[in-house]
Amino acid sequence: MAEQGYSIEEIKVGMTARFSKQITVKEITLFSQASGDTNPMHLDPGFASRTRFKGCIAHGMLTASLISTVIGTQLPGPSSIYLQERLKFIAPVYPGDQVEVVTTVVAINQRRPIVTLESKCMVGEKVVLKGESKVMVE
Repeated sequence: MAEQGYSIEEIKVGMTARFSKQITVKEITLFSQASGDTNPMHLDPGFASRTRFKGCIAHGMLTASLISTVIGTQLPGPSSIYLQERLKFIAPVYPGDQVEVVTTVVAINQRRPIVTLESKCMVGEKVVLKGESKVMVE
């Protein structure tokens, strides 16, 4: 990978990148402050304990932001620009969960130059989020 990320000519269908991160209460709190999403489902253990989740859960978009980490730092990497993201939230992420993102190139349009990627976020073997991204490669 070049310092500015992969060029469109270097990217191949099937290329994969991974990133793993533990989601902490501190990160959930900071995400809430940055986004303005103060839903007590994420921040208030008393409130959240009375829900079907039985405790606080991470913001779905916090989990989804880990896909952006892979795209912006690894594949395609620096200088890539997000154009579109489709997300499907499947299961909650709890404080303390280790989330692994696996992102794979599924299509390339060299003329435009746009790459389509599929991502999944997993906690252990359980898929908690799926996404499809379209990214412009500089």
